[in-house]
Amino acid sequence: MDKRLFYLLNMARHRVYRVADQQCEETLDVSVTQLGALLVVAGNEGCQIKEVARSLNLNNSALTGLAGRMEQRGLLERRACEEDGRSSRLYLTDLGRQKIDSARPMIQALNDHMTEGFSDDEITVILRFLNRLVDEF
Repeated sequence: MDKRLFYLLNMARHRVYRVADQQCEETLDVSVTQLGALLVVAGNEGCQIKEVARSLNLNNSALTGLAGRMEQRGLLERRACEEDGRSSRLYLTDLGRQKIDSARPMIQALNDHMTEGFSDDEITVILRFLNRLVDEF
C-alpha cells in the first residue's frame, strides 16, 4: 500500500475530477467546473462572480471568462450589481436549473462509487480528515 499522502491526494483528486468531467460532458454537455459554478449560484442566487471564484478556488478573471461562456450557452444570466456598477450578479436560467436537476443522479452515483466498500465509520473518518484539510490549508 502506497503511503505517500500528498501524492495520493493529488492523484485521487486528478482522477476523480477527470472521470467527473468526462461524465458531465457526456451526460450534461457541460464541464465539471461549469456544473460547480451552477451549484454555487443555485445555493446563493444573485451572488457576485468573486464569490463563485472563491468557492471554486479560481481567480476572478478565469471565472469571468467561464461566466461569459455559460451566459452565451444560456446557463447563467449576469445582471449589473446595484451596489457596485463594475460588478455583476449571477442568476440561473431555466436551462441551468435543468442541468443541475439532471446532474443529481450522476453526483449520487459518483459518491456511491467512491464510498463503496467502506463502512459508515470509515467514511466518517475520511470526511473528518478531508474537512480538516479544507479548513486548515
